[in-house]
Formats: sequence, C-alpha cells, structure tokens
Amino acid sequence: METISVICPTYNERQNITQCIESIVSSSYEKDKMEVVFVDGMSNDGTRDIIIRYTRQYPYISMLDNPKKSAPSALNIGIRATTGNIIIRLDAHATYPPDYFGILVTCLINMKADNVGVTIKSLPLNNSLTANAIAMAVSSRFGVGNSYCRIGTDKLMEVDTVPFGCFHRELFSRIGMFDEELIRNQDDEFNARIIKNGGKIFLIPDIKVIYYPRDEVSKIAKMFYQYGLFKPLVNKKNGKPATIRQFFPLLFLLGLLFGGAMAFQTNTFLWIYICFIGLYFTTAVGFAQNKIEKHQPKGLLLMLPWVFFVMHISYGWGYLVGMLKLLVHSNFYALVNR
Repeated sequence: METISVICPTYNERQNITQCIESIVSSSYEKDKMEVVFVDGMSNDGTRDIIIRYTRQYPYISMLDNPKKSAPSALNIGIRATTGNIIIRLDAHATYPPDYFGILVTCLINMKADNVGVTIKSLPLNNSLTANAIAMAVSSRFGVGNSYCRIGTDKLMEVDTVPFGCFHRELFSRIGMFDEELIRNQDDEFNARIIKNGGKIFLIPDIKVIYYPRDEVSKIAKMFYQYGLFKPLVNKKNGKPATIRQFFPLLFLLGLLFGGAMAFQTNTFLWIYICFIGLYFTTAVGFAQNKIEKHQPKGLLLMLPWVFFVMHISYGWGYLVGMLKLLVHSNFYALVNR
C-alpha cells in the first residue's frame, strides 16, 4: 500500500472542520500509511483549537502554520513538510467517504494518471433558504456551466480539471509547485500545467464528496468575484485564450451596463433591454423549477434565480477587473479576503 500525505488548507473553518476531520479518521486506508496535515492560515474562530484536540488523539494528524493565509501557500507548505509517495489535497468544506483515499490511489496508479478527482454533491450548510439556494446554484448547469465535477456524471472522463486532486509526489518536482500568486484558481492553473506537460487528468464517477458551500449571498459573491478576478491571469500564465464559457458572465455584465445606458436613448433600446433581462430571469426560473423538489420551500423559486444572478455578475465583474489589471500590470495580487 502506498504512503499518502493528506493536505488540507484551513482558515476560520469552525463550522466545517469537525465533520471534515471525522470523515478522515473514519477512512478505511491504513493509518500507518498516511499522514494528515492541516495547514492553517492563523484562524481566529476556534478552528485551531479543534484541530489541536484531534492531533492529541490521532498521532498521524498534525497542524502547520500558514502566515500567508492563501490556499496555494498552504498546499506548498504541506507538500514540502510531508513525505508520502502520493499527495492528496482536501477541502475543509467537505466530508469524504471511507474508501475515498483508497479509490483515488488505485485509480491514480492503475490509470497511469497525473491527477484524479471525484464528483461533488453540494449540500446546504444549514437549513436556511439562502444556504439551500446556494447549494443548488453551484451544482446547476445554469450556475456553473458544463463543470461535470459539480453537475455530476456517470462516466469516467478525461478532463481539464478536477476538485481537490490526488498526485504523485514526483509530479511537483517535474512541473513545479502551486502558483502562490493565484489566491483563487490555482488548481486550474496547475492542472493546465499538467496537461501542457503531457499529463492526464481523470474524473472518477464511482464516489462522491459531500461539499458544503458558503451559506450567505455576500460570501458566494466574494468567492465568484475572486474566481473571475484571477481567471485572466491564469489564462495568461497558461498561454491560451479564455473559453467561450468563461466569457458568458462578462458578456452578461456588459450587456446590463451598456444596455442600461442605451435604454435611455430610445424606446426600441428600452424594449430590447427589458427583453434581455426578462430572457435571463425566465431561463433562471426555468432551471430553478427543475432543481427544486416538491417538498422544498416555495421561496426557493425566488431565491435561486437571485443567487444565479449574483454569481454571474460577481464572476463577470471580477473578470473585467482582472483584464483591466493585466492591461496595467503584468502581474497582480488581490487581498486575501476569504
């Protein structure tokens, strides 16, 4: 059995960390073949105390400090401090089935892959209307496009990215570490580097990770803004243009801005603008109706389109700011504001 190093970046994860760790200690993987490292960005909400309690109970669990607070910094700290032949990245917002580590390792080796990951099932962090709407939005095709790791698939697929990931340690010596300039989207850039160097990435449908997304609209707006903000920089680093899908939120935002300005010029532009907005929300409501089950609150039919709108506008605005920053500076950093 291969030795594995499990690395989980954390920062103020008090709501999630206990169930995350409990799923790890329930793993069927041999404990003497694994080390689990939580790399914490100096949390101040009690996360560190919870992790420390587990380190005292389970000798294979440890915690390291991450003064920079960002996820790529945490991952690089964890990789350098561990010794396992295989690196498995975790997210503190998720829980993992007992056979998760074993299946990833087996697939990585048997498929001669450079990275493997599984699909995500998003569940609300609590019973609030907002949390339920966000969980639905981030697993909807209208919300996230054809991101199969989020919307689900029944087929083993070769893909361009997967959530979290499982890698041979030697991969990092061969193509480099995670890019610490990218507070968001560092996994997209790293996976693009894998493919650029002739590697293969597979999405495994056999098991699912339970993921608990943010539970407030302001938090999801901030997250999608940062996704959009760093995407132009990722594309520049990878030396390839953006995909059409990445441009949709930006085009929608520009349509709202310029269409709104033109709507004051003539009645024709006003009606076109009204139809443009109406088409968007009609489509959003249609997708919402398909996602909402009969026993769920009727208020979701209003909340879910609003969450879609916030996600798309936030991503589009971030993308626009990211492009403008690249025109002024060749590189840029954003404040770590998670």
